[in-house]
Amino acid sequence: METTSKQDMSRLALQIKQWGQELGFQQTGISDVNLSEAEAHLQHWLAKNFHGEMDYMQRHGDKRSQPGLLQPGTVSIISVRLDYLPESSANMNQVLDDPTSAYISRYALGRDYHKMIRNRLQKLAERIQAEAGDFGYRAFVDSAPVLEKAIAEKAGLGWIGKHSNLINRKAGSWFFLGEIYTDLPLPADSPVGNHCGACTACLDICPTQAIVAPYQVDARRCVSYLTIELQGSIPEELRPLIGNRIYGCDDCQIICPWNRFAKLSNEKDFSPRHRLNTRQLLDVFSWSESTFLANTEGSAIRRIGHERWLRNIAVALGNAPSSELVIDALKLKLNHPSTLVREHVRWALDQHSTKCPSF
Repeated sequence: METTSKQDMSRLALQIKQWGQELGFQQTGISDVNLSEAEAHLQHWLAKNFHGEMDYMQRHGDKRSQPGLLQPGTVSIISVRLDYLPESSANMNQVLDDPTSAYISRYALGRDYHKMIRNRLQKLAERIQAEAGDFGYRAFVDSAPVLEKAIAEKAGLGWIGKHSNLINRKAGSWFFLGEIYTDLPLPADSPVGNHCGACTACLDICPTQAIVAPYQVDARRCVSYLTIELQGSIPEELRPLIGNRIYGCDDCQIICPWNRFAKLSNEKDFSPRHRLNTRQLLDVFSWSESTFLANTEGSAIRRIGHERWLRNIAVALGNAPSSELVIDALKLKLNHPSTLVREHVRWALDQHSTKCPSF
């Protein structure tokens, strides 16, 4: 009976991977729930305060590293990846090399991925239920205390690189992850080996040197943290290093040699909306709150709000070449209702008065 059960679970696991592919996922893997190694790494990271203001990283106690505490009865985890690369690295570098352009992390150019992936995971769960009968499960997409990269690594989807992102030998790292916690005793896949070797490209390219050692990222220095997670003032010493990055940062992925194998996504939802991949800083700085809300509807960008949007662009304009247009745009925001915006606008104007006293 036990042998039959294992055979049934093995067949079901193969079907799950097939269904995942049919639902549009590029890869589906299965892991067990032993995350002790990842838990030790997390505790070490938290002890160094590398999480900054992201209190949620420690708020949930052991739920993050012990899946059974988050979803009782969990014995297996189905992990999926969905590629999202919207354009070539040449296009990205073109924007980064133009200090008057606004760089937005490429995962955020299209529709917010959370709902889309969750809907597909639900469909996958329904197919499993139709085949195996009622079972306990819960789907996650970056929405709960889940060690998604560690789980994906255990499920054979790739390895965690020195920049802390997951890398796949055949697909690079431009992909989203999702999980289904389940009480089905599915056979676990084997992890793949680490193939970073002696490469330190991601450490070398990081604009703020946030990758303080291989596999260790100090979020407090990371541009993605500073422009997205941080609620208040961006530390002054880091502002010049942010360049024209107004929402997130992709430098460590753009430089990664494995991303030469990354393929452009066919998902229309991930295509750039409202020309967010080619906008000028002055253009997006002029958006009113209503324009910001309209142009970021259904987008991950909206979560930072208009105030932090202006804060980030003010920093980028402080790093931009001096011109009357830039100075005038900044001066128009000197009396903005937000203390946060005014502070960063004044800093930007000070940068230009230093670079070009005639202004």
